[in-house]
Amino acid sequence: MTVGVLLAVVASIGLQRFPDVFARMHAATKPATLGLALVLGGAALVMDDAGSVVKLLLVVALQFVTAPVGSHLVGRAAYRAGTELDESTAVDELAGIDPDA
Repeated sequence: MTVGVLLAVVASIGLQRFPDVFARMHAATKPATLGLALVLGGAALVMDDAGSVVKLLLVVALQFVTAPVGSHLVGRAAYRAGTELDESTAVDELAGIDPDA
């Protein structure tokens, strides 16, 4: 649980410190998802009820499925809306691709 909380703190710091929306997507997805999984895994270890453990594991599974998809969609929407890339961005993989395709 403690490691999960630390990862959630790292994710929140990344959301505040990273320069653009594309970098912030990583902070909102990777450490936050793993932090949530660790916190809920720790909670599942102390639960006595099997039904509650199943619900916690279901939340973790859904988080692992939906967080990357949501982050990807936010990134695409931000790119299509014309959000500026940070000047430290080295590669623009979507440059030259038709945004309406």
